[in-house]
Amino acid sequence: MLCISMKPGEYFTVGGSTVVQLDRLTGDRVHLTVNAPREVPILRGAVLERSGGERPACVFDPPARPVRQLPWNGAKRAALADLRRTLEGMEDAPEVRILREKLDLIFSWPPEGGGE
Repeated sequence: MLCISMKPGEYFTVGGSTVVQLDRLTGDRVHLTVNAPREVPILRGAVLERSGGERPACVFDPPARPVRQLPWNGAKRAALADLRRTLEGMEDAPEVRILREKLDLIFSWPPEGGGE
């Protein structure tokens, strides 16, 4: 299996006659353009499975929640340390617990010591 990362406008070819291009990203959706010969069937996975086709063995489920790959530099690490100290001093307040839960959904926290 080949896993490709692309930017909008980039493309790859399959078998010389099929072109798949990344059109755009909208929120958590990816828009692809597929140009293939008419005799090549192209089906969404959901349509294939609804019509009785088997899910290909190479297809995997997405993670339960997307993991953000944020670059961590010194300024972000210092800001995160300040935020943690502030939250620890206010941990008993219900609003802080709610804030911590929401921040945990947004950020993939690096280890305390750094985690570049």
